[in-house]
Amino acid sequence: MMSLVPMRAILEAAEKYNFAQGAFNVNAVAQAKAVIETHEMFRSAAIIQGADLANAFMGGRKDFMNGTLEDKKIGANNIARAVKKFAENSPIPIALHLDHGKSFASCAAAIEGGYTSVMIDGSAYPFEENVELTREVVKYAHSKGVTVEGELGVLAGVEDHVFSDNSTYTNPLDAVRFVRQTGVDALAISYGTKHGANKGKNAKIRKEIAIATKECLRHEGLFCALVSHGSSTVPRYIVDEINGLGGKIENAYGIPKQQLIEVSKLGISKINVDTDIRLAVTRNLRELFHCNPQLRGDESIREIYQLLEAKPAAYDPREFLTPIMDTVMYGEISSDGVAKIIDCVEKGVKESVGTLVVDFGSVGRAPLVEAVSLDEMAERYRKAGI
Repeated sequence: MMSLVPMRAILEAAEKYNFAQGAFNVNAVAQAKAVIETHEMFRSAAIIQGADLANAFMGGRKDFMNGTLEDKKIGANNIARAVKKFAENSPIPIALHLDHGKSFASCAAAIEGGYTSVMIDGSAYPFEENVELTREVVKYAHSKGVTVEGELGVLAGVEDHVFSDNSTYTNPLDAVRFVRQTGVDALAISYGTKHGANKGKNAKIRKEIAIATKECLRHEGLFCALVSHGSSTVPRYIVDEINGLGGKIENAYGIPKQQLIEVSKLGISKINVDTDIRLAVTRNLRELFHCNPQLRGDESIREIYQLLEAKPAAYDPREFLTPIMDTVMYGEISSDGVAKIIDCVEKGVKESVGTLVVDFGSVGRAPLVEAVSLDEMAERYRKAGI
């Protein structure tokens, strides 16, 4: 049986055997459970991601966009406690990764809470400032065996507090300089993907950027896994089903799945997905109340129905799950109604995650991941001088 592993171990397997590992964002204990169970079914290692603001939400902050560092510390502890519990009896390697950490303090809070990997997103800063911030996080994280992901280039789109109208593609030569100067284990590149549910009608990945960046890194003898952010496929059938159940989601276009499958063989080792899960869970919640009108008056969940009705354009389950925060934060099931809601959440996660685990090529690869502890990884970093 496994305990949590540093994400580096999973990335090394993906690099060596030329496949991509999906990395899936969660905002509730039930979502983490569903991600793990899906990967167990497919014998794939799992990367569970908590975004900076997901930690605020998991810390009990309903208006998570205004989450404080204290909220994030509480949330990081909550999600890590749950994931560790599930990992104890799991036959697969599992990493818990902070997505879009915005400061050294956020990354440190996640590490202290039990995360085995963190992302420090300094992409909005000038190159030298990004290097300085990232290097500071790397020094701290590596001393504890924790993996670090950086970002170079800016993705367009909206996801939590990651906002940008324009994208700036990553320069492969800058990527080599960045990796050499920071010692990061993974690098999120900007190459045509986009955050949010509207990635444009004809979204096109610039695969040549991924190829060139990976070739430059290999030429210089540098290990660094490349990461594709903003990579949800936004399945059309789910959007149509949501709209058929009273939703009003417009201009929803994802990254064509075939393009992601292609880059999973061209140097991209980690593919981040969030929006697909949000959409599937939202569809399931709408369907539950549509098919079971008696539940609209159920005292334990009627507020969830009211929020769904009041926010037809919303598709982030955090907009609807605020009435059951104890369930979100700790996994407590207080009534039959809440159990039905959680079933919707888990099934939505499994539908989205399962299809992508297969597509990205990680099925059956769990045994290829080295079972290394954080202490062992810290010693390796120390010997390597990183």
